[in-house]
Amino acid sequence: MLNVQRLRVLREVVQRGSFSAAAEALDYTQPAISQAIATLEAETGTTLVERDRRGLRPTAAGAALVEHTEGILARLQAAEDELKAIIGVRGGHLRMATFPSAGATLMPLAIATFRAAFPDVEMTLAEAEPEDIAPRLRAGEFDLALLFEFRDSGPSLGSGLEMTDLFEDPMRVALPAGHALTRKRALRLEDLRDEAWVQTSAASACARHVVHLCRAAGFEPTVSFESDDYLTVQGLVAAGVGVALIPELALSSLRDDIVIRTLSPTGPSRRVVAATAKGAGVAPAARPMLDVLVEVASRYGALEARAAS
Repeated sequence: MLNVQRLRVLREVVQRGSFSAAAEALDYTQPAISQAIATLEAETGTTLVERDRRGLRPTAAGAALVEHTEGILARLQAAEDELKAIIGVRGGHLRMATFPSAGATLMPLAIATFRAAFPDVEMTLAEAEPEDIAPRLRAGEFDLALLFEFRDSGPSLGSGLEMTDLFEDPMRVALPAGHALTRKRALRLEDLRDEAWVQTSAASACARHVVHLCRAAGFEPTVSFESDDYLTVQGLVAAGVGVALIPELALSSLRDDIVIRTLSPTGPSRRVVAATAKGAGVAPAARPMLDVLVEVASRYGALEARAAS
């Protein structure tokens, strides 16, 4: 069987046109290069390179062997890369981050699915808002993160990140049970002009977007209470102290004393994505977790579509 390292020497000699140049590229001595070619010619039983006044060139046999060598070396590199990826997934680490409503819905199912396939990967999960997560992801503190952003509100979080779209998360109107507007199946934002509002903290992306939408509709929302816990927001709405716009992801646990309505004609939604840093340094385990998240998100989307129909 032909020796792979000697095939590599032959390729370098032919590509560089001399034994000395090949020796320098491979960090060999020139006698070692000469010996490798002589041994390879003895193994094949034919001359592989020849010299004339124009320099060194391959024979027909040598050229054919170099062509096969390219494919052999490429396949070996692919095998090494795949093996490294498998080893990395089976015994590696995966540091993840998510925003709270995805952490309560999508991420637990994704983690359970991933762990069933890769039980030896150590996983950690942090929770924060997307604008806090994104710079930490770019800095290498996390390997993968779930983020959201509103397409028409502010700069994108995607600089320096690879973003994989998962689904659109529409925002719904939450009203106290018995509120006069519950008689309507769909509401216009203008219908809420005179209402008190409950929303997340003023600096959060969702609150900023709600204010942006209300101003575009011609009014400034009167915010009575703020909370970054959507269960608290629901409780305040149920108590009758305000109305709220709540993302559908945050309505997986829904109180029976509030009523949810859609906004017409097209309500606002946020784009939910899975993100990794750009470049070759992404943790091997992040790739299969991305596949899991895409599959879990598609199941979530199907469930929401059936619930809405």
